[in-house]
Amino acid sequence: MTSPATTPLDGLNASAVHTAESLLLGCCRSLRWARRLAAHRPYPDVEALLAAADEAGYDLEAMDLHEALAGEPAPHPLGEPRLGTLAAHTALRAAQAAYERKFGHAFVVCLDGCGPRERLDHTLAALRERLGNEPEEEWVVAADELRRLARARLTRLTATGSP
Repeated sequence: MTSPATTPLDGLNASAVHTAESLLLGCCRSLRWARRLAAHRPYPDVEALLAAADEAGYDLEAMDLHEALAGEPAPHPLGEPRLGTLAAHTALRAAQAAYERKFGHAFVVCLDGCGPRERLDHTLAALRERLGNEPEEEWVVAADELRRLARARLTRLTATGSP
């Protein structure tokens, strides 16, 4: 008799706590968020996991958000400049530096739904727009983008086993 196929969600549900936390930290770099999601396993389906992630994301305190933002990769992962995009990549790096000076944390934006050729333009437009925000307003936007990123990464994790 063969055993039923397991999914990445089954693997997350069955993994040791430290393994689950490590996988979840790949989705959102807040230890509190990862511990909360790991503690509430097993999840019956991906939708339940995503709902729990949203709830945990809304419950993060300022220090948790700082931790998550500090753990985000920099610079933004758009790949190497292609022919004709060097100036845009240079502008991106300059805008990211200005953002970090103004707000004191990494710029985050969820690019799910953007094709590879749209990512650079979308990121530059978001940076330019958000540089005009007041710090309190940008804090709310950044927290929302972190939640969107966590959802996207959890979706990938539960589809492929890797965020």
